[in-house]
Amino acid sequence: MLKNHHKILGLAFLGMVYTSCKVPAIVEKKENKNVPASYQGNSDTANIAQMKWKEFFKDQYLSNLIDTALKNNQELNITLQEIEIARNEVRAKKGELLPSVGVKVGAGLEKVGRYTSQGAGDASTEIDKGKEMPEPLPDYLAGLYANWEVDVWHKLRNAKKSAYAKYLSSVEGKNFVTTALVAEIANSYYELLALDKQLEMVRQNIELQNNAFNVVKIQKEAARTTELAVRKFEAEVLNSKSLEYDILQKITETENKINFLLGRYPQHVDRDKSGFDQDVPTNFKTGIPSQLLANRPDIKQAELDLLAAKLDVKVAKAQFYPSFGISAAFGFQAFNPSYLVKFPESMLYSIAGDVAAPLINRNAIKATYFSANAKQIQAVYQYERSILNGYIEVANQLSGISNLEKSYSLKSKQVEALNQSINISNDLFKSTRADYLEVLMTQRDALEAKLELIETKKQQLNAMVKIYQALGGGWN
Repeated sequence: MLKNHHKILGLAFLGMVYTSCKVPAIVEKKENKNVPASYQGNSDTANIAQMKWKEFFKDQYLSNLIDTALKNNQELNITLQEIEIARNEVRAKKGELLPSVGVKVGAGLEKVGRYTSQGAGDASTEIDKGKEMPEPLPDYLAGLYANWEVDVWHKLRNAKKSAYAKYLSSVEGKNFVTTALVAEIANSYYELLALDKQLEMVRQNIELQNNAFNVVKIQKEAARTTELAVRKFEAEVLNSKSLEYDILQKITETENKINFLLGRYPQHVDRDKSGFDQDVPTNFKTGIPSQLLANRPDIKQAELDLLAAKLDVKVAKAQFYPSFGISAAFGFQAFNPSYLVKFPESMLYSIAGDVAAPLINRNAIKATYFSANAKQIQAVYQYERSILNGYIEVANQLSGISNLEKSYSLKSKQVEALNQSINISNDLFKSTRADYLEVLMTQRDALEAKLELIETKKQQLNAMVKIYQALGGGWN
């Protein structure tokens, strides 16, 4: 009868363990890495993303600024510390695979009641002949203790792999910050050159307006025009001078934006102003879309985050299975320090193994498991989103480069025509064959066209930077 009772208990225990090991079903999602075969039908695999930024940006002043930023930029240095944190997490997970070994040294004092099993036993025990156990009883201990979880289900190993994937992800995150930093400095530098050029245009226009203003004052004195014309020309000169100070303020702000990115206090930013007048290249080697998966740090980061999320699901799944542990101890223990060196009488040792399976707390384990799977699905969508975003960014920049080239060509012709109109209107005004308003409007239209031309040139330079960044260049 008792034997049957033991069988029933054993079967019940095995049933509980089986139930605890049963893993709930989840819906896994696979990532889609498919991308179009080419950009605009171009199958050439040559890619500017493989160029180092020092080769892509040939302006020495710009190179010096980028070099300084890569050393001093606070955001980049913060990201470097995130890498260090992730590296230490890998070390911690690696350490969990090994037995934990510790040293224990202790001393204590105990007084038990005489009428207890321990007290009665101590009272009747002699250490040596005629020498009873001391009361109260001291206790001295020195030993080694070890605990080790046997990684049967690869829970600890997958956790270590996940931590390593997150470490690599943090490295790609640093690379992504680097590409963004390089691009932002380059764009700000070109904006600064554009502002310098706009300032030059405005000052030339002020000189032109002053000349016209002097002419109209002379004509007023000769009664060939009215005071209204004089005031209109004067107002136009003052408006242009006000615009000059607006541009000077923008130059200061842009310089300080660059200084902030370089991690330094406001100072003059050295630059080659003549670099703005050089032709902007419009034909870039973009390679093929599949290269984005290897070149863009944000896509590589998303891929590593996905790998880590998949491993985290495996770690969470392993929580349903029994864990196997081994503990051991070895040392020396005695009530007198002089007895600690007596071997083997004072020696202690132990070894034990245990199996622990979850029975009651399964809801918490399920919640962790389902959350890990949800994060893995999130990571799939994020990975696919980063690929789609990368392709669209490249497509937008390629279209922008083409359209800006056409726009710049047309605006250049517009500026040329308006420059000729200024000379014609001035000559006609001097001979009273043109109204002063025609002169004013012609000068104003010419200035606006020149500023727009400079803005378009700046956009071309920005597009050059953005296509390099979109393809994944700037971090290597």
